[in-house]
Amino acid sequence: MDVNELFWQASIEDIKKGYVEETAHFTCLLCGEQIEKGIIYPYEDVLYEAEKFMQHHITSAHHSVFHYLNGLNKKMTGLTDHQSHIMRLFYEGHTDQEIKERLDIGSATTIRHHRFTLKEKERQAKTFLAMMELLKEKDQKEDHFIPIHKTATMVDDRYNITLSEEQELLEKYFPKGIGQELTRFPKREKHKIIILRAITKLFDKTKQYTEKELNEAIQPMYEDYVQIRRYLIEYGFMDRTDDGSAYWIK
Repeated sequence: MDVNELFWQASIEDIKKGYVEETAHFTCLLCGEQIEKGIIYPYEDVLYEAEKFMQHHITSAHHSVFHYLNGLNKKMTGLTDHQSHIMRLFYEGHTDQEIKERLDIGSATTIRHHRFTLKEKERQAKTFLAMMELLKEKDQKEDHFIPIHKTATMVDDRYNITLSEEQELLEKYFPKGIGQELTRFPKREKHKIIILRAITKLFDKTKQYTEKELNEAIQPMYEDYVQIRRYLIEYGFMDRTDDGSAYWIK
């Protein structure tokens, strides 16, 4: 399963851990890294069993689950940049007085107000989650939406795409199958996302590609491979080095 789908389907407890346990391995919800069960992993003179090594991966690759989530697009977290900054300082154990001095805020009372506001958001979120769970139980005919990739640079109505709509459009734009010739590159933002999402799944998320390799993979699908390559970066599906020598799935 795609790591974005896995992330959005995970329980709150699994998201807090940053990984899920599957039949043969543990999978990182933050990047898709998989640690196979039944193997002992040596690292810096320490031997780790699989789950402990996954926990080590979370720390070494992402600092912490909190820091990873706190760094997501504010459309994903519902927090302003200022709230994200203050939450990080809370998480790192700074006192109200230290935060006041660091942010040059008038008084510690302002910091306490931020704590109260965040608690209020927590209560609202719990209520909303309960309502959504009840709604899903009631509405069995719901056509599910495609999951938004966590590295999306813009999150708005263009992601209002159902799974059935995605399938219909993919058959329209890729009549010979995904990876074959694209009939045209759409102008509508929603349709662009569907095409780019499908193209992204053709690449190995563990591999880095040279620009030449990326071009050669895209060109059979669409003659203007430079445009596709640019959009994959622009929409947050791929990233690259500053000099363009390497590309990879975000």
